Amino acid sequence: MQDLENLIAQLESNIPFYEKANPSVSNSTVGWQIEHSLKTIHQIALAVKNSNPKEYQWKFNKSKLFISIIGFIPRGKAKAPKVVLPDGTISEESLTNSLQNVKAILEEWKSFDKNAYFQHPFFGNLNKKSTEWFLKLHTNHHLKIVNDICK
Repeated sequence: MQDLENLIAQLESNIPFYEKANPSVSNSTVGWQIEHSLKTIHQIALAVKNSNPKEYQWKFNKSKLFISIIGFIPRGKAKAPKVVLPDGTISEESLTNSLQNVKAILEEWKSFDKNAYFQHPFFGNLNKKSTEWFLKLHTNHHLKIVNDICK
């Protein structure tokens, strides 16, 4: 979890640049990337929190294996679910509020059962450990975009 917390701290450090854009890198702003990352962490953590660990079943998934081998998410290959897309105006205040929501749910994370899970649209059921892997992978993906926008 420490790795994810470090990535979240990097997101936080980029909040002052929320309006920055670079169309050659992405059609969205730094703020959009941060908000999407925070919404994703929050929504997934809520799904894990509300899951029934007794219903978790591991199943082999080729897509997950491929991404875990290459170690990154290729850009432009997946479409995010609507629930994790930023809506409304993005501001320093809205990003700070989203950040606080993420920090609060991650405090609860420590008490979640190891078989608490969420169903990823490409990777299938991810238990707590696999979910942490995905959240780090996803957050790092968007931090790379943020860094490229800010260059």
